Amino acid sequence: MYQAGGQKAMDAKPHPGGKSRLTQRQRKRLVGLLLQSPRKHGYSTELWTLARVSELIAVTFGVGYHPSAVWHILRAMGWSCQKPERRARERDEQAIATWRPKEWARIKKRPSHRSKHRIPG
Repeated sequence: MYQAGGQKAMDAKPHPGGKSRLTQRQRKRLVGLLLQSPRKHGYSTELWTLARVSELIAVTFGVGYHPSAVWHILRAMGWSCQKPERRARERDEQAIATWRPKEWARIKKRPSHRSKHRIPG
């Protein structure tokens, strides 16, 4: 190899891995499916998990992936892990917006006058 191509022929080359079993067209369709609600696909919550995405791929495209492999597919498509905010269902945003500027300003701690008690030194 060195004689045929010199030092460049000897450089390490990355292993490309196996060919994806999902076509580019299928990946685009997968994005559209993931943008829909998980409830629309029969799940009980609004959360996409790797196992659910793996199941969705298997049912829709007939291609089986382990959930850890699904993570690599999603990362390659530019997706990242997102954790939903945990908020109470009863949360009243309007009441909070009204309360915060009035009451919070009134009850928050004010700085104490510690300068009077400073030890000289």
